[in-house]
Amino acid sequence: MFEENQNITRINLDGKEFILIGTAHVSKQSAELVKEVIEFEKPDSVCIELDEPRYQTIIEGNKWKETDIFKIIKDKKATLLLINLVISSFQKRIAKQFGINAGQEMIQGAESAKEIGANLVLADRNIQITFARIWKGVGFWGKAKLLTGIFFSIFDDEDISEEDLEKMKSQDMLNSILNEFTVNFPKLKLPLIDERDQYLSQKIKEAPGSKIVAVLGAAHVPGIKEELKKEHDLALLSQLPAKSKALKVIGWSVPLLILAVIVYTFIANPSAGVQQTISWVLWTGSFAALGTALAFGHPLTILTAFVVAPITTLHPLIAAGWFAGIVQAYIRRPSVRDFENLSEDVFTLKGFWNNKVTRILLIVTLANLGGSIGTIIGGADVVRLFIENL
Repeated sequence: MFEENQNITRINLDGKEFILIGTAHVSKQSAELVKEVIEFEKPDSVCIELDEPRYQTIIEGNKWKETDIFKIIKDKKATLLLINLVISSFQKRIAKQFGINAGQEMIQGAESAKEIGANLVLADRNIQITFARIWKGVGFWGKAKLLTGIFFSIFDDEDISEEDLEKMKSQDMLNSILNEFTVNFPKLKLPLIDERDQYLSQKIKEAPGSKIVAVLGAAHVPGIKEELKKEHDLALLSQLPAKSKALKVIGWSVPLLILAVIVYTFIANPSAGVQQTISWVLWTGSFAALGTALAFGHPLTILTAFVVAPITTLHPLIAAGWFAGIVQAYIRRPSVRDFENLSEDVFTLKGFWNNKVTRILLIVTLANLGGSIGTIIGGADVVRLFIENL
C-alpha cells in the first residue's frame, strides 16, 4: 500500500474515479510513486503527459539520426526545435545531477500500464502545436525577450537541491511558481499551461474504463482539477493559430513603404537616397551578422547574413537566418554522431555549444532576431533621412 500524500488527488466524476499524480519531471521519488500507485490501484487506463512525437523520441533513442537539418530550416522549425532542446537541456541537467532519466515518471507510467494490462493514453497536445501557439501570442518583443532568456539559460549550470525539487510539488510552492511565471511571461501561460490543462483534462475524461490514473507535471494538477468539470473541444485546441490578416498587411506594407520612401528620396535628392540605402544595408546587415557572430557562425556564414539581410528584411516570406543556417550546414555539415549526441549534448554548455546541430539552430534564430532589430532601427533611420530632406 502506498502512502497517500499531497501529490495525489482523487476525483469522482460522472461514475469515474480519477487519480491525479502530481510529479516533478526529474524526481526519483515521483517515478517510484507512479509505480506504487499504478500497481496498487490497477486502473483501467493510465494517462501520461506526453504526445506521440515525444513518446516516440523516448522509446526510440536513435530517432535523431533521421533528422534532416535542411528540412528543419526550410520548414521554419529551427527556433521551435531550439526552444524544445533548451527545455530538455534544463530537465536533463537536473536529471543527471540526481542520476535519473528526465521524464522517468512518464516512462514508468507507460511501463506500469503495460505490466498490469491497462490502456496507455498519450494525453498531451502535440508539442509543435503548443510552441506554434506560444510563438503566435507573444509578439515581437516577447519573442526577443523569450529568445534572450533561452540564450542565457544555456550558460546556467546552477544545481538544485533535491529538497527544493520536492517542494516544487507542493501546492503553495506551485502557486508561487505560476505567479512568477505569469508576471515574467503573462502571454505564455495561456498556451503553455491553461490550454494544455483543458486538453489534458478532456483526454483524461475520455480515457477508457471507470478508474483512471493520470501522471502529470505538478503545475497542471490545480488546473486539471477544475477543467475536468467542463467539456472541451480537442479539435479547436489542436488548431494551428491562423495568420493574422492585419499582420500580413503590415508585413507587406512596411517593406513596400520603406522601398517607396527610398525611391522617392532618390528621385528628389539622389545623395540622400544613397544615404538611406547605406543606412538600411548597414543596420539590417550588421545586426543579422552580429546575431550570427554571437552564435559563433563560420566567417562565410556571418558574411552571408550581412549580405542577404537587407534584401530578406524587405520580404515577409524569407529571412536572413534561413540562408545563414543553410550556409553553416553546408560548411559545417552535422554528422550522424551530432544527431546521436543531441540528447546528451543539450544538457552541458560545452556540448550544446560544440554540437553542429544546435550551433546551426542558434545561428538561424539569432540571425533572424538580429535582422528584425536591424529592420526597426534601419527603417526609423530611413524615415528620419526622408523627413530631413523633404
